[in-house]
Amino acid sequence: MTPAGGPTVVTVHRDGGGRDVARDLSPGTFLAPRPLTPSADGLHLALVGTTAGLLAGDDLRIRISVGPGARLHLREPAGLVAYDHRGGSSSWNAVVEIAEGGELTWDSKPFVVSTGADVTRDMDVTLAPGARMLWRDTLVLGRSGERGGRIRARTRAVHDGRELLVEDLDLTDPDLRELPGILGPHRVIGAVTALGADPGGPPHPSRMDLAGPGAQVRLLATGAPAVERELTAVWRSWREPGVHGGGPAAP
Repeated sequence: MTPAGGPTVVTVHRDGGGRDVARDLSPGTFLAPRPLTPSADGLHLALVGTTAGLLAGDDLRIRISVGPGARLHLREPAGLVAYDHRGGSSSWNAVVEIAEGGELTWDSKPFVVSTGADVTRDMDVTLAPGARMLWRDTLVLGRSGERGGRIRARTRAVHDGRELLVEDLDLTDPDLRELPGILGPHRVIGAVTALGADPGGPPHPSRMDLAGPGAQVRLLATGAPAVERELTAVWRSWREPGVHGGGPAAP
């Protein structure tokens, strides 16, 4: 069991010269922020795993703060696996605060919930007026040949003091989630979510507009490759110049 430790902290601000600068890059128990190649369209960081995955009793915490007008682009080089918890449980919690005119893009890799795992995942986002966020995430229920464990994924995004997206995705009961009309045979749930701004881009049959400025495309599949290909196309179209940050499209 990995003992509970400090959170991964990323704090970014824009200096007097118009540069996006990291004020705090504190590694946590599970993830460490690492600078990538400098770019004119904002600060690029990788969230690098420092442990093998989540075990029973683990508490992964991330705290991200983007200052006024600052731009932060996060990537996860590898996915996260929650292993068999053998009767225990674990948690993943991210708190994101984006100030006026700030921007965050977060390109995450698949979160795999192995058979026997029991995970609670919470994403809490607060956006000031003019702030925006683009988030890509994928949940995979089980490794190859597995049915998958238990996960409850909760997301709450508030924009300019009003709730923009509130979701409680309860996938803790395999028998219930596999019913027709819920997930059925699908074990991969992927999404690209834009918060605080209309992402534009070409029409998509799975697009859902939010309660305020923003939209989401969510896909279900029996395997990850098909979902990842389609989400990549959505991600790139929503990252075009003038949509999120005005810089070059992300790779």
